[in-house]
Amino acid sequence: MVATFDLVDAIGQRHPVVNQGDTRIVSLVPSITELLCNLGLARLVVGRTGFCIHPGPIVQSIPKIGGTKDVNIEKIRKMAPTHLIVNIDENEKPTVDALAEFIPHVIVTHPVSPSDNLHLYYLLGHIFQVEEAASKLILEFQEASAALSRVAVTKSETVLYCIWQDPWMTVSQDTYISTMLGMIAWQTWAPAKTTSRYPVFHWNAQMVQEIDRILLSTEPYRFNESHVDTLERQTGKPVQLVDGEMLSWYGSRAIAGLRYLATLVNT
Repeated sequence: MVATFDLVDAIGQRHPVVNQGDTRIVSLVPSITELLCNLGLARLVVGRTGFCIHPGPIVQSIPKIGGTKDVNIEKIRKMAPTHLIVNIDENEKPTVDALAEFIPHVIVTHPVSPSDNLHLYYLLGHIFQVEEAASKLILEFQEASAALSRVAVTKSETVLYCIWQDPWMTVSQDTYISTMLGMIAWQTWAPAKTTSRYPVFHWNAQMVQEIDRILLSTEPYRFNESHVDTLERQTGKPVQLVDGEMLSWYGSRAIAGLRYLATLVNT
């Protein structure tokens, strides 16, 4: 059975169902752009960021309007969009506020756990009247989640998930990434008493003792196998390169992300 939700976004705004013929969407979120395409809505997307790279053959024809945090406001104004889709973590509020002055509908997203994708599929699918495609994604997500729950996890681990270096940065336990990893009993380490969702940390002997494994994400920083080798020598801990898109992209990518998690179990 497909779940039902209210058409309310992450900040409590209720959104009406729209006429596709009058709809023009600008997406400032790479994973949302991919989701819109997988919902069959690419023809309505008139602007995307340079980081919106999936699905490649489709997004190539959609004009770029800058990055996730440094958009070209005047270029977007000329596109006359009816809808702007943003994310609390990825986009700057002053930029969103400036765009909201001339874009009638701003849909704010903020998935913090894999299960939040169900509401996201439903929300966008029903606002833009592609309910069947949304229901299909909901069922696929539920099936992938059920399959992951059947994978036997033999032990829990404390992992350090690195997203950047110079300075070194990780993720707090209230992030989407952390919740994803928690599905296979990998608990993320973060500095004590941090208030940041993506805190800076400093290497020291005590923190290395507290972790079982180090994960180097392929995005946003492009960690590679040379970083793995260096950290293994320096820390004496297992170090693993992981696909950042699979672990941090919500939307339709999350379905593949759940399957990817299953490949990491007991590695």
